[in-house]
Amino acid sequence: MCNVRYRFYIPQDSIDVNRTGEDVEAADRRGVFAISVAAERAELPIQNLRVYERRGLLEPARTAGGTRLYSEADIVLLQRIGALLAEGLNLAGIRRVLELETEVARLRAQLGRRGGERGR
Repeated sequence: MCNVRYRFYIPQDSIDVNRTGEDVEAADRRGVFAISVAAERAELPIQNLRVYERRGLLEPARTAGGTRLYSEADIVLLQRIGALLAEGLNLAGIRRVLELETEVARLRAQLGRRGGERGR
């Protein structure tokens, strides 16, 4: 039996660990990265990614066989989780921060739409 590991390489620009929910919304959501690549790009241990999924912080795509596939948006989110962990937040706190950032992004988009309607 032959074990073949595939790795995808996408050059990293400088990573901004202070990304917000808006950045996640703008990132590509197609699952293309294996867990090892996602962990490497987010600079987190592979096991942590599994824990974050179990805790509901992210939900990677799955192949028909059940293999996790992480998107660029997932990697942005993982980098944000890593930054929040470095600031001393626990996973429950991180969940709340992410929820609030998503809500702020939604409200900003809503305000942007209303502003465009008034300008007409």
